[in-house]
Amino acid sequence: MKRLQFFMFEACPYCQKAMRLMEELKRENPAYAAIPMETIDEKKDPATADRYDYWYVPSFFVDEKKLHEGDITKEEMKKIYQAALE
Repeated sequence: MKRLQFFMFEACPYCQKAMRLMEELKRENPAYAAIPMETIDEKKDPATADRYDYWYVPSFFVDEKKLHEGDITKEEMKKIYQAALE
């Protein structure tokens, strides 16, 4: 299992959507809840956020490799979780 990093900020509606999708998918597949996830709020932790190459939130990295940034669908979120499980 790989580490998932989620870059976001609280006021972002797309980040709120991503969080809802993550919770929904965890209810559907409990294995997703076991994935180690680090949530980085770019407004509260700009030093960490600045070390990564992305322009939009939400952004997702698996083992520090960017898999997605920007608005996300449920299917895209599922692919990220699956990549972290491999």
